[in-house]
Parts: sequence; structure tokens; C-alpha cells
Amino acid sequence: MELLFLGTSSATPTRARNVSATALLEDSGKGWYLVDCGEATQHQLLRTPLTLHGLRAIFITHVHGDHCYGLPGLLASAGLARREEPLDIVAPAGIEHWLHATFEMSRTRLPFELRFHAVESLGQWRSRQVRVEATALSHRVPSYGYTFSEARPDPRLAIERLERDGIPRGPLWGQLMHGQDVDYQGRRLRSEDYLDFGRVARRIVIGGDNDRPELLAEACRGAQVLVHEATYTQPVADTAGEPFGHSSAAQVAAFAQQAGVPNLVLTHFSARYQKNTGRGHCIDELRAEAAAHYAGQLFLAEDFLRLHLRKDGLAPVEPAAAAC
Repeated sequence: MELLFLGTSSATPTRARNVSATALLEDSGKGWYLVDCGEATQHQLLRTPLTLHGLRAIFITHVHGDHCYGLPGLLASAGLARREEPLDIVAPAGIEHWLHATFEMSRTRLPFELRFHAVESLGQWRSRQVRVEATALSHRVPSYGYTFSEARPDPRLAIERLERDGIPRGPLWGQLMHGQDVDYQGRRLRSEDYLDFGRVARRIVIGGDNDRPELLAEACRGAQVLVHEATYTQPVADTAGEPFGHSSAAQVAAFAQQAGVPNLVLTHFSARYQKNTGRGHCIDELRAEAAAHYAGQLFLAEDFLRLHLRKDGLAPVEPAAAAC
């Protein structure tokens, strides 16, 4: 499993950072999933190896524009690229109505089916590679976090169960091994009932905007990675004149330390935090504040940072990122 950050700024883009979008790549190298789709996400994709044909599903954390305004353009471009495979969208219910209205107004016709799943009533979304669950968070509008768990960690056939149930060796075994449910003699055979797994599934939690990181406590149980917004440092958050519904780096880091999450990736930074130019706030303030509360491996996301969750931990791919 890999993370590829397509946008790491909050509210508005900067010269170095676009607004929110994060890709999660399958180990197979064939498919990927998109969490949030801020404006110009499709432009960011042009600088990556990802294609709109390989996109398996889109997950939107909440309805604020910096997390969803890129959707109409991305979907229209997928249509122009002749995508035909249906696309699942897990999102707040209002996203479906907004997209239908936008496409109706612009007379846009997609050559593929959009399959909407309201996150408010989501139990679990599944593909062959991942299982996804949602957690309600705290923000100015309803916001959610998504937990991605491997569906098939080092699978192997449960031969004893296959023989016990009279399932003959051959193509059926191969289909079950590859995650396909099959029909046999009037029965529906589920792949997961005939597989054993060699290790605990890897889990990545990606939060939406949220001012109460502790709401992700259950989701983070057994997770190897938490990706969470850290819009401000605590001193800036303390002087804010209104409730912004966001977390400080200190809040998130303290929670991750308490939860025992071994890898923490901070993102969604206020545009006031720039690289050290000697003027205004510096991004290193966020890094220092988080490091004072968290002893695990810490990353501050940048656009196009790619991180690989190996079986032994999280590591940067390219370009290399500075870990604390």
C-alpha cells in the first residue's frame, strides 16, 4: 500500500501546495483510490503515473470546496478519456445531488456509471484489495475519516475447508485464490471463506477536517499510519477569533502518541506556513510542535510525496521526505 499526496494545503492553494487530495495505491500496482478531490486535482494527476482508468473509487470527507470542487472536472475528463468501468463515490449525500445538478446544467454525459454510497449510512465498502470504513469527525459541517485495511494480506488457500466442502481442485480453487466469489452446484462460494492469511492486515487511517482527533481512537486501533490535518500550530489556534473546526499539530501528535500509532503524516497546512524565508510563519514550526508530543516516525506531507507502507513500516519512495 502506498500514499501519494496530490494536495496538502488548506482552504486555498499556494505556489507549492494544491488543496486537499490524497491517493492510496494498491500493492498490485494496477488500481488506486482517491480521498478528497480539491480544485485542480486532475492537473496534479498529470504529474504522476496515475490514470483515471485505474481509479477504483473516490472518498470525500466533507462538502467544503477545498475537498470536492475538483470532482466535476475530474469525472468529465475521465469520460473524455473513454473510461467505461463504473466508478464508486463514497461521500456525504449532498455530493450526489450537487454533481447531478452540475452535469445537468453543463449538459455533461458520462460514458460510465457513477455509483454513489452515502457515507452517513456506510457500513463497509469493499474491493478485492481493500476494505474501507468511515468514522464521523468534528468540523463545521459533517466530516468523516476513512480507514483502509488490506482485504487479503498474504492469502493462501484453506485446503482443508475446500476438501471438507467437496470443492474439486482446478479452476474453482484458482478463482477463489484470486478473490473471486464463484457459483458451484447451486451454492455461492465466497473467496474469503476459503482463504487463510499469513499476517495481520495493514491499516491506514485518513482523516478529514477535524478538531477532535480522539474521535479516531477506535479506527487507529492496530493501524500503522494516521494521516491527519494539522492546519495550525497551537499558539495560532489559541488566538483564533472563531472556532475553525481544525486541529493543531500538538493536538494530533499528542493523540497519535497516546493511541500508539507508529507513523504519523500531517497535512492540510494553513497557507501562512511557508518554507523558511525569514518572513511570517515557517512550516518548521508545525514540525517542531508535533515532534515535541510524538515519538514515532513523523512526516509533514508535501505535494507529490510518496510513502510506501511496507510490511516492516512506512518509508518514502521518491522524492525522499525528511522524517523526524
